[in-house]
Amino acid sequence: MKRSLADMRRDYTRDGLIEAQAPNEPFSLFEQWFAEAMATEQEPVEANAMTFATVDALGRPHCRVLLLKALDSRGFTFFSNYESDKGQQLEHTPYAAMTFFWPTLERQVRIEGRVERVSPEDSEAYYQVRPLGSRLGAWASPQSRVLRDRAELEHLVLQTEQRFLAEPPHCPPHWGGYRLLPDRLEFWQGRSNRLHDRLNYRRPEGETLWVRERLAP
Repeated sequence: MKRSLADMRRDYTRDGLIEAQAPNEPFSLFEQWFAEAMATEQEPVEANAMTFATVDALGRPHCRVLLLKALDSRGFTFFSNYESDKGQQLEHTPYAAMTFFWPTLERQVRIEGRVERVSPEDSEAYYQVRPLGSRLGAWASPQSRVLRDRAELEHLVLQTEQRFLAEPPHCPPHWGGYRLLPDRLEFWQGRSNRLHDRLNYRRPEGETLWVRERLAP
């Protein structure tokens, strides 16, 4: 029997999120939740996978799934092609949102803020620890551009392999890291009867301290 979308639901009963047990700033809570997600989530779920949303020059939103590659007190870092659609959107509107969802833990985290490029040195350092095929792919793929067929992409990869036969590839100038500098993080813990726990952290412009508040589900 075909399952009705209207009847698809799951009750969340695993855990709760209480203000008195939460820190005054969001980074330590994210690190705790992320560590628990890495220890709990099983393949094919990737704990560092996130939905990443940008806005184009016409105000139309775009989202895709990316992988978080670094986290520190400044923000959340990922890597991409600067000339891709995503890169062009960030060039025009340097603000974005990301969402992590960890179904086993019945948790999600929403993060919003301004996006900046990381230093060329940081991009090079990460580029050099990638597998060789991924490093070559960063040179070969004109990301987001229209290709005639798969054979065209494979030909570009072959040309790139030939180009770097004599020496290993370095980080392309059109590829590197971005860091989202958050001014808002919302932690969501699923609860029974859709009465979920939502703790929101926001940092007003020009301030260093975070405001923590509970949101209605």
